[in-house]
Amino acid sequence: MEALDLILPLAAAEGGGGGDEGNFLVTPNVGLMIWTLIAFGITLLILKRLAFPRIGQALDERAAKISASVEAAERQRKEADELLAEYRARLNEAREQADDIVARARKAAETVKTQAAADGTAKREELVAAARKDIEVETRRSLEQIRKEVADLTVTATEKVTRKSLDAQDHERLIQEALAETDFSALVAEESK
Repeated sequence: MEALDLILPLAAAEGGGGGDEGNFLVTPNVGLMIWTLIAFGITLLILKRLAFPRIGQALDERAAKISASVEAAERQRKEADELLAEYRARLNEAREQADDIVARARKAAETVKTQAAADGTAKREELVAAARKDIEVETRRSLEQIRKEVADLTVTATEKVTRKSLDAQDHERLIQEALAETDFSALVAEESK
């Protein structure tokens, strides 16, 4: 507190002394005002002749650059929009072509599938017909073989029963009688099943 008591009276003494020294900036002095106006005028004249044209020129150049940049940006935006539209058109065209290719591939697959099924059915029918023909031929051959064996057995049995040899006419007659008595139609019906 003692230091504060000492500083306050000193500050009051310095601020209150001299009367005219502290307020020369507040009271107007005509001479000072004239010299200030002259200095301001000369400075303004120098700035007007030297600095303002250069500043104006720099501002004009900057405005021209900004204008050129805006125009270039607008051109680039238009080009980008055109490229985007072209890209979208090509993308749509590619999608349409892809859809067309897929549709054609599906149609071709269906055609191949249908053709393969028809070929398979025809081949199966052909194989079934060939198998039936082979079965029929084999059945006839088997029946002929059975008839021959029945005839031979008949001749042998007759020779044993009569104990004599038969001539050709007797053989033929016995074979015809044995064949007439044997019903081969049942065998043919069973084979065809």
